[in-house]
Amino acid sequence: MPRKSSFGKVTLMKMSEISLVKHPVLASMNAPSIPTKVAESSSILAHCWKEIQGLNNWENLMEPLDPLLQKEIIRYGEFIAAYYEVTKYIYATPDIKIPSQNSAMCGRWIGYVAVSSSNERRRIGRRDIVITFRGTVTNPEWIANLMSSLTPARLDPHNPRPHVMVETGFLSLYASDESGSKFGLGSCREQLLSEVSRLLNKYKGEEMSITLAGHSMGSSLALLLAYDIAELGLNRHAFDREIPITVFSFGGRRVGNSSFKERCEELGVNVLRIVNVNDPITKLPGVFLNENFKGIGEGFEFP
Repeated sequence: MPRKSSFGKVTLMKMSEISLVKHPVLASMNAPSIPTKVAESSSILAHCWKEIQGLNNWENLMEPLDPLLQKEIIRYGEFIAAYYEVTKYIYATPDIKIPSQNSAMCGRWIGYVAVSSSNERRRIGRRDIVITFRGTVTNPEWIANLMSSLTPARLDPHNPRPHVMVETGFLSLYASDESGSKFGLGSCREQLLSEVSRLLNKYKGEEMSITLAGHSMGSSLALLLAYDIAELGLNRHAFDREIPITVFSFGGRRVGNSSFKERCEELGVNVLRIVNVNDPITKLPGVFLNENFKGIGEGFEFP
């Protein structure tokens, strides 16, 4: 039976109304209208981290924005690796040919996998595996962003679910195989699933969480990976115990159709979208390009 939906959205005020800091979305999070009191005791997070990660669809944490949730959103948005050990850097490029750039197409750095240190584990109450992705940089990636047609994800070989569809460009970036390149890299997907599986096995028996964060294009990759991990059952332990999966999407676009959204909900993938109120990218495709795309979750707007 599908679990309660854990998709939400935080819509932020206009950038012109706030002072800028180093990241536009995170600048909005520091707006005066948001409560500034943050719980300092590490024991609070250690005891309620599942709710902060979306266990109950962030119920009673959104209006007004809970200070501890605010702090965690900012932490994952800025993601300071000092308290985590980076275990693998991830490389990818979409399967898009630009003749003048083909020689530089292989192995663009796109993100990394990290795991919380022992000290951080004690503070946050679990071993946290984090996968974080950057935004769009290269010309092929910009082209991939504009490839808004839908294609079946087909990430589970045992049950392809052809009705579950995602944007072609993002799927190309996620799944394109580079094993034949001079660097011998597999796809972004293969690199990620291999490393996540290794860490899950290394820390089995511990309380764990899987947290994904990305900006713009990176948030779409984060959601694809979250769906992939859950669909393959990598987060399921013996005795039906599940490791929670949470996506913090910063300024992200819509990724798939209604079947994709519904399947993510069935699998228990928790998604919190953080967007600026006037950012048109977060409304694409959908409103302008492809009405078959579905947004994720209900939202609210800060006054």
